[in-house]
Amino acid sequence: MKVTSLTTYTVPPRWLFLKIETDEGVTGWGEPVLEGRAATVAAAVEELADYVVGQDPRNIEDLWTVMYRAGFYRGGPIMMSAIAGIDQALWDIKGKALGVPVHELLGGKVRESIRTYSWIGGDRPGETAAAARAAVDRGFTAVKMNGTEELQYIDTWDKVERCLENVQAIREAVGPNIGIGVDFHGRVHKPMAKVLIKELEPFKLMFIEEPVLSEHASSLLDVMRNTPTPIALGERLYSRWDFKEILATGAVDIIQPDPSHCGGITEARKIANMAEAYDVALALHCPLGPIALATCLQIDAGCYNAFIQEQSLGIHYNTSNDLLDYVTDPSVFDYQDGMVKIPGGPGLGIDVNEEYVVERAAEGHRWRNPVWRHKDGSVAEW
Repeated sequence: MKVTSLTTYTVPPRWLFLKIETDEGVTGWGEPVLEGRAATVAAAVEELADYVVGQDPRNIEDLWTVMYRAGFYRGGPIMMSAIAGIDQALWDIKGKALGVPVHELLGGKVRESIRTYSWIGGDRPGETAAAARAAVDRGFTAVKMNGTEELQYIDTWDKVERCLENVQAIREAVGPNIGIGVDFHGRVHKPMAKVLIKELEPFKLMFIEEPVLSEHASSLLDVMRNTPTPIALGERLYSRWDFKEILATGAVDIIQPDPSHCGGITEARKIANMAEAYDVALALHCPLGPIALATCLQIDAGCYNAFIQEQSLGIHYNTSNDLLDYVTDPSVFDYQDGMVKIPGGPGLGIDVNEEYVVERAAEGHRWRNPVWRHKDGSVAEW
């Protein structure tokens, strides 16, 4: 079997899909996107195609190594996202060719299903408590929210109070046994992160995510080690080498690699196994589309330390299409009691609606992160 072509599709709301075709008629799908930089990643995929076309798609480890190591410059969000989508599609092809799900090729399942959480917004806090209650009514046992608006390095106490009041409203709305994840989104700097982490402790959160940007985590180690609230981060880390330094600190309780950003199934699995050696939990990052979610579930199936899965159904960033729109059988992602079953079909376990993908790719998108500014006019972290 040989790869014959790689084709990318830029589809709403902010995704990039990839189809890899072979000379035996077996096709694979991947999702090589970096939100807000889809066109850049598509260009990187096109360049990497030179290493893949004409090769046997089943030699995944070798192809991954060539794509990563054959370039003098390596790593980073663009390159690793491009490799990720190609890697996902190669695993999809291999599973389909053998008639088995990817998780079977990775050693089989340690679980039949995994807990999920629902996003309830919070970028501009408003009706988040009602959204949390609605998510629980739909059967979810955990929710996640953005915790704050923009914050200066040193900000006023009313900003802290606003965050606390919002979280308190959600805790009161859902009760003591629903997990609440509060995402600082990297928009909080160290001085304010120290304050917020301490002040949020009474709410018994499931985790605080990205209390500071990963590159600043070393400046907050004592605070993160000493809080009773689990600390999660990793969506902006792109390889096992990035995670190695974070895991060695002992300050992180949950890692959140994104298999569409961190080199795909091949690399995410290695990162997850490395974290298990540090007794660190896995919660794969996935605010993306159906191929990315299917990829995460195939990894979750065989990773003992996976405890919850992010998913983008109803997420506030995706307004023109939902992930179920792009699959022929949406029931593959049915949720019951806050859990989703591991897909058991061949490859990634989903059937992409290619006709609809082509139709929506004709519209495409040019999604960009919002640009926030402080009152003084300086740019704020989003």
